[in-house]
Amino acid sequence: MRCVLIASTAAELLFYWADAAFLRRLRPPHAGQGPALEDSLNTLFAPLIISCAALLEKLADTYTCFATEHGRHLHVLHMFGDCLYIAVNGDGTESEDDLRRTLFVLRRLVEAHCGLVTLDSHLIRKELRPADSEQRERVWSLLRGLLETYSHLREEDQSFAVEAVERLIHPQLCEQCIEFLERQVVQYINASPERGGDEVGHAFLLVHTKLLAFYSSRNASSIRPADLLILILLVQDLYPSESAEEELNPQSVAGKVLPQGPKRSESIPVRGPGSHGAAEKDSDDQDTDDLSVPEVYYTPEPSPGGHSTGSESWLEGTEMLGTGEADAADVQMAEDLLQTLGPLVPEASNPRRIFLDANLREGYCPLLPHTMHCLPLWPGISLVLLTKGPTTQVAVTLYQLLDGFLVLERKLEEGPEAGAPRSYPFLAELRQRMDKFVKKLSGQDIQLQNTWVDFKSKIFSRSEPGSSLELLQAVANVKRQLCSVYRQLFLASAGHSLSQGLRDRAQKLMREKLLDWRDFLLVKSRRNITMVSYLEDFPGLVHFIYVDRTAGQMMAPSLSVTEKSSSELGKGPLAAFIKRKVWSLIALARRYLQKGYTTLMLQDGDYCCSYFLWFENELGYKLEMMEVPVLSDDSAPIGMLAGDYYRKLLRYYSKNHQAEVVKCYELLTVHLGIIPSELVVQQACDLARRLWEPSRIPLL
Repeated sequence: MRCVLIASTAAELLFYWADAAFLRRLRPPHAGQGPALEDSLNTLFAPLIISCAALLEKLADTYTCFATEHGRHLHVLHMFGDCLYIAVNGDGTESEDDLRRTLFVLRRLVEAHCGLVTLDSHLIRKELRPADSEQRERVWSLLRGLLETYSHLREEDQSFAVEAVERLIHPQLCEQCIEFLERQVVQYINASPERGGDEVGHAFLLVHTKLLAFYSSRNASSIRPADLLILILLVQDLYPSESAEEELNPQSVAGKVLPQGPKRSESIPVRGPGSHGAAEKDSDDQDTDDLSVPEVYYTPEPSPGGHSTGSESWLEGTEMLGTGEADAADVQMAEDLLQTLGPLVPEASNPRRIFLDANLREGYCPLLPHTMHCLPLWPGISLVLLTKGPTTQVAVTLYQLLDGFLVLERKLEEGPEAGAPRSYPFLAELRQRMDKFVKKLSGQDIQLQNTWVDFKSKIFSRSEPGSSLELLQAVANVKRQLCSVYRQLFLASAGHSLSQGLRDRAQKLMREKLLDWRDFLLVKSRRNITMVSYLEDFPGLVHFIYVDRTAGQMMAPSLSVTEKSSSELGKGPLAAFIKRKVWSLIALARRYLQKGYTTLMLQDGDYCCSYFLWFENELGYKLEMMEVPVLSDDSAPIGMLAGDYYRKLLRYYSKNHQAEVVKCYELLTVHLGIIPSELVVQQACDLARRLWEPSRIPLL
């Protein structure tokens, strides 16, 4: 029984998501006609919200977590600005850290869709709770879908469990895809007159949640790994992963009966996690008894063959010819597929305006507006383009102005100790930039102009300037008007997007180039790394997760435990048991890291679990360890999506290593319990050394 909601300090419901069990408890089926659901939620949570607001007003503090009588219902609360985020769990399936992580991820999703409007409590209320009920339902449905997708991926996908991007390991194909994205997609679109002022900054290929290739244009800002993980989440929400059988069967995509030929992929028993809203597929005819049919792991023949990896097949205009091993039926299926594959989701949800952090020549700019175009190639494989419009510079200017007024607000809140407002050294530059911006608007926004004039009359008055309260109110008014301009430009107006012709061309060319690799990529995504190749050198090793926290990337053997998919451990109780062990180790390692411990080893039944965090320089030499900060229980959860803990940790460590580039790594291992602890440590060192080189496969 779970519920997540956002409310204002005035107890106004801004968003909610609840599972079926919570809704049944709120409105029992036999209760008859009762109040509306929103009214019931308001009645239930209003005392809690009001008490939080009262504590904040009187004590400037409030409670962050509590459990009801007998500990049956766990509540976690966090204030973001003037909005109170609340998560409730009543079935014991989520811990305090899980609930707090959900709240921080929800906040990040709100920021990704609303941008700098989140800085103003009045405007963010308008965005999250529009007056029109249909529009409100669209906004809430979008956030609910993303929350459910995130919860599902966090439980099933290792990359979301540790919050790092997992790459598809195939250096040759990766390099070819990067070259193709550069020449045939990004450069072509940016040189085309059809783009209408939009410029493609980034293009990348995803196979399920795994990154195959990523290309950024020369003028583009870098994408943070945390934002890339958010983009992968958005793509998974738009195009949820299907089962392996459906992916490898062109009939399910084309929507028509295609010629039935021998299917080389029928022997693949892998199945991926279903979508949060997808109906369960009837799979009785596909199920087989584990005892009667052995599992077969298959890699399609044409994919890495000599005829499809050479540079000839990547030249513009080259036709993809069938090899001697490919039969005519497969070629016919591929041709029919290219003709019949249409858009898989409504056009309204794709392209989508999204706000991402950026490092530009002008400096750092959080929540810069982008447009995300997600082009499905086949189920499970997508091409994603990120574009910036001609108004990007306006967004940068607005952020710089808002940042200046935030600094001014903090100074004013310090009181007389900070000195007279007119003496602040940055105020003259802020005034000059604001005057210039208001002048550029040429009277288009009268409210901003009037608010700015009122502010100047109070703070730059030759007579006695206004009181601190008056000045704080004037600053708040200017901030609100700047956020209002931002909202009008990037949220209220229709976003720019690439023409349908350019998108269709990029989609068609990418399909043609990856046609021979399709089946291989889908199978590879399910079994990216196998434990078999490590068992000889690391006896007793059951599983590992290696994370490069500087690059935000991870490597781990497959650990899929679903109805039709399994890892090398099979799909019985043992596989599910090991998966639970790994997930509990991730949670335990985070708790100890939060308390300042960077090494952990424990005997857990028949297994030995270990966790290591260390720092290296650019050449791979291990650096001296230092004490890491101890965090409070209510701090932002450790990870990338909730505050980017590792970026702050690297900045903290680098203070004492100014002369060199510092990199941070993590390694989690599960060994058989009979392995001595000394050997576990030695194997961890050897494994990290072995994994160090593959992690440097180029992606950009």
